[in-house]
Amino acid sequence: MTRLHWTGADGQALSALWRSEAGVPAHTHVVLADDTMPANTAYKLACEGTALLWQGDFQNARHLLAALTRRLARPVKRASSASQPQLAPASQAFHLQRQQLAHRARILGMLLIPFEADHRIPLRRAPDAQQACLEAYGPSSEAYVASLRELLGLIGAHEWRKKGVEIPALQGRIHAHYGVFSPVRGEYVDLVAQAPIPSGTQLAFDIGTGSGVLAAVLAQRGVARVIATDQDARALACAQENLGRLGLLPQVELRDADLFPDLIRHGLASLIVCNPPWLPARPSSPIEYAVYDPDSRMLRGFLAGLRAHLAPGGEGWLIMSDIAEHLGLREPGALRQWIADAGLQVIGRLDTRPRHPKAQDRSDPLHRARAAELTSLWRLAAI
Repeated sequence: MTRLHWTGADGQALSALWRSEAGVPAHTHVVLADDTMPANTAYKLACEGTALLWQGDFQNARHLLAALTRRLARPVKRASSASQPQLAPASQAFHLQRQQLAHRARILGMLLIPFEADHRIPLRRAPDAQQACLEAYGPSSEAYVASLRELLGLIGAHEWRKKGVEIPALQGRIHAHYGVFSPVRGEYVDLVAQAPIPSGTQLAFDIGTGSGVLAAVLAQRGVARVIATDQDARALACAQENLGRLGLLPQVELRDADLFPDLIRHGLASLIVCNPPWLPARPSSPIEYAVYDPDSRMLRGFLAGLRAHLAPGGEGWLIMSDIAEHLGLREPGALRQWIADAGLQVIGRLDTRPRHPKAQDRSDPLHRARAAELTSLWRLAAI
């Protein structure tokens, strides 16, 4: 873990551990800031790459963050079309939006907050964020610094974790940990709850289980044994907690694995389910790996290894949105070609339309792609 360095009010050189779940390197230019710093000055410094280590009232720091956000919302002059890469309109909108979000995250991430070793915040009117920080960072042995924006994200994730997401197919709730994809898009869960399970299925694999929601659905549907894999420690802990709360741990075995469980130890499964990230783009932070699959690595790895892990007469269920095709990020027909190249055939498909609010938001730059999106459960079998 790296350290953040700055100069104290008395001119003394100081440092503390630097934490960033987004993988942002420790800032090299840091100045102290408090309630007397005007928002315009803070915005100018942040745009110039200078981080602001807050020493004043915590609630005033939140007000300053809001002021920086308002300044970022002001219209900016776009570069001429000659300097822009020639992309299809949907691709251009997608990449432009990602650039804007990255710029916004960089500027807002310049406002920093100090923490004590026990995750307490040594500022006036600071909230009790110890549990939220403990859930995300784990135990700490010394004081550290993190961005206020990240802290607010931790607090929000903590509240969502306590509340959970209602899953009608489970007649229960799934509580996602910080950094684990939450099943708020329930349509894909409904597909797994509705698809016909291959006759005689006693063993199923859930590849990339995340919160454990799909493993839970399979177990509740009567699959005697489910092996759920993930290579993220947070996801495995999250799935363990959710499956335990639902009383399904006797049926589900969690394994740390990149894609498939060990073939020799676990054998072949009659049903193998995978819901990989839907967008073949490069994540800008470790947390984004739940959304972006660089070069479709997980998707193509699942297809390439599926046949070797399927029992005779078994099925692989691939849950995918076609949003990447509508955004111009994947060629139409590429998925079917990858399926064929892997020695697989499509024996059925269940489709559903998105129900999330953005699909109806015409002000969203990606509205056209979102409105046309189809989420599908592809039923695959070996040729």
